[in-house]
Amino acid sequence: MAAATFASLKIQPPSESNLAVTVLDQELRVILLTAANRNSGVTSSSLSMASELARTSRGRVLLVDTSLGEQSLTRRLGLDQQPGFLDLALASTPPQLSSCIHDSQEQDFDFLPLGRRQQYAERLTPEQLRDLLQLLAGQYRFVIIDGDPVYSSGDILTLSTQVDGVVLVVRSEETRWEVAQAAAQRLIQAEAKLIGSVFNARKYYMPKWVYDRL
Repeated sequence: MAAATFASLKIQPPSESNLAVTVLDQELRVILLTAANRNSGVTSSSLSMASELARTSRGRVLLVDTSLGEQSLTRRLGLDQQPGFLDLALASTPPQLSSCIHDSQEQDFDFLPLGRRQQYAERLTPEQLRDLLQLLAGQYRFVIIDGDPVYSSGDILTLSTQVDGVVLVVRSEETRWEVAQAAAQRLIQAEAKLIGSVFNARKYYMPKWVYDRL
């Protein structure tokens, strides 16, 4: 099967209540999107946010894929054998950042694929993530991270503590409210900075004070 292109991927248009506006903040540079479970629309929401921020903000925007899922953006674009996020974080001799970045001809943002995950068995540490995210934030105004679900076996909770803000994606009519509440609580207990939520297919911003009452 031929690899997809950014032009063939469905990027949602900005909604009336646009979450991208809420991250136009000097303190928020690295934003992680996650969900309670798979198939909640994290990738489509990440694409939409990166596209909208690239359109409305000053400075470059980078979309990073950290998902280990079979339908990850890296796999859909046919980049799973290319160096990327994991190589930069885990390789004994990391590649140059420029060799891992893919410049989309169809979109205004850059893309950093997951990397060659079959080469690494170890888990990511907070120190490795902190150093890499600082490197990326030094090159880009916004770094949008497409992450695995909260209840996956990956490094999502560790990653959630190293970013400037986390957005929880909830699929309308499919994700039970109790499951979304539990995911939000797990992120908060991990000391992640939960800044909002995206409801698919409709998108609404959920302020932080809402989570304080969950």
